[in-house]
Amino acid sequence: MSLRSLPPVEQLLQASGVLIATYGRPLTLTALRLALDEIRVDVRAGNMAPSNEQILARAESHLTTWTKPTLQPVINATGVILHTNLGRAPLSGAAIRAMQAVSEGYSNLEFDLDTGKRGSRLLHAEAVLQKLTGAEAALVVNNCASAVLLVLTALAGRKRVIIPRSQLVEIGGGFRVPDVMKQSGAKLVEIGTTNKVRLADYEEVLASSVLSETIRLSASSVVASVLVMRAHRSNFKMTGFTEEPELVEIVRIAHKHDAVFVDDLGSGALLETAKYGMEHEPMVQESLAAGADLVMFSGDKLLGGPQAGIILGKADLIAKIKKHPLARAVRADKTCLAALTATLLHYLKDEAESEVPIWRMVSMPLDEVKGRAEHWKRELGCGEVAPSESTVGGGSLPGESFPTWVLSLSVKSPDKFLSRLRKNHPPVIARTENDKIILDPRTVLPEQESILFSAVYLLLSEQK
Repeated sequence: MSLRSLPPVEQLLQASGVLIATYGRPLTLTALRLALDEIRVDVRAGNMAPSNEQILARAESHLTTWTKPTLQPVINATGVILHTNLGRAPLSGAAIRAMQAVSEGYSNLEFDLDTGKRGSRLLHAEAVLQKLTGAEAALVVNNCASAVLLVLTALAGRKRVIIPRSQLVEIGGGFRVPDVMKQSGAKLVEIGTTNKVRLADYEEVLASSVLSETIRLSASSVVASVLVMRAHRSNFKMTGFTEEPELVEIVRIAHKHDAVFVDDLGSGALLETAKYGMEHEPMVQESLAAGADLVMFSGDKLLGGPQAGIILGKADLIAKIKKHPLARAVRADKTCLAALTATLLHYLKDEAESEVPIWRMVSMPLDEVKGRAEHWKRELGCGEVAPSESTVGGGSLPGESFPTWVLSLSVKSPDKFLSRLRKNHPPVIARTENDKIILDPRTVLPEQESILFSAVYLLLSEQK
């Protein structure tokens, strides 16, 4: 078949009205040219030239691939509530509406409605955080890692930061506490051993070097040349022959020597996790009550909000941090501030358990989980309802799991079944256990059930 039989691109463009309306003329033209180039290679290899309709279909395939978003919603049936790879915390309806409200038009992000002049985005969410936690001041940045970097850069540049060796951790994604401390310009002072640190370790370093270097600016303002830092091990446990002082004791010894104490909590628990049958996770309120000068934590972990880093603490320290040039580089955007404020209001109004999705999942009664699994079995007409374990995940409460009920499916090839589920629109993410497909109702939102049923039922019917 001669290449001359292929239609010119202009002729194909005239027949591409639907594609042009959907994807635009320039992109459609690029797809048609690529399709023709590929077909010429096929024809030279001895293959038959396709029809015009087949050429258009090939161009459409390219257009679909090029314009398909790489970031898309998925259905999480794994039972991992804060699944880091799946975007961690789903947002409440109020948080989503708040994001939409400030995105659809303009907002007063940096505009003072009282004076009619330029305002500051740094004020948004601060009042709610103050009311909720009792902190003197607050600052929201784009994640907890940047919160740690900003605090150390603003307060500890060329100064010493005391931290136990047991807390020089990697929190995920290659983010290592000692590396970020060095990046900030701080001088790392390691104390204790990998498994044990005592108050005497803090006292020895503080007594030998801090008092002589403290710069007193006024009777009420002290800027220390040394910071004491705690980095909570939120993604792993240390057990066995270990020892650490109580937080209030560390704060006391730091303040005795006029050192600033900063607490990197990471997970951001505002509710008592022990209430739900898990181990106690250090809470933001506890750290502030113990006297921490600054507390940093995440917005999208146990707080259940958008990705954010939150810094709470003393007003004079927060004011200094806000003025640092790095604060602009790591600032939160309007959608984050809107969603975070809406999420915090759930806690302020004592409705987090019912309105924040991750806490609805955590607090869901076992009878309700089992009832949903049994409903799934009836809808799909197969499977077994079985006891299993859900986990919190997301770098919070490491190793912690709690009872759940799942729908267990026997299939010919579990790996292929999971792969096919991931190709659904939207993708369904499940797990295997004892060579069976496991679907955990705890992490599937009620409005997603019908889509889940359709995807699973279609794959099961293909195996019959």
